[in-house]
Amino acid sequence: MDEETFERVRAVVASIPPGKVLSYGDVAARAGLSSPRLVGRIMSEDTADLPWYRVLRSNGTVAEHLRHRQLELLRAEGVLARDGRINMRDHRWAD
Repeated sequence: MDEETFERVRAVVASIPPGKVLSYGDVAARAGLSSPRLVGRIMSEDTADLPWYRVLRSNGTVAEHLRHRQLELLRAEGVLARDGRINMRDHRWAD
């Protein structure tokens, strides 16, 4: 993966405001990528300094292995889950 693509994804994730979320597909579209899987791959490599927890599956669920921490961080920003799912209609970032 080229550095430019990597940085475009990082820039999109960094720009998500507190209290808002995007899906992997949303990030891919904003970064000009054809696949949400590429976003997941990039994010698995380096997001320690990014608000990674604001990126969810398109159905509003979080990765199971990050579930507790991700929902805790979102809750701190006022994004509440119901039955482990974030309401994308209410919290999706539309700029």
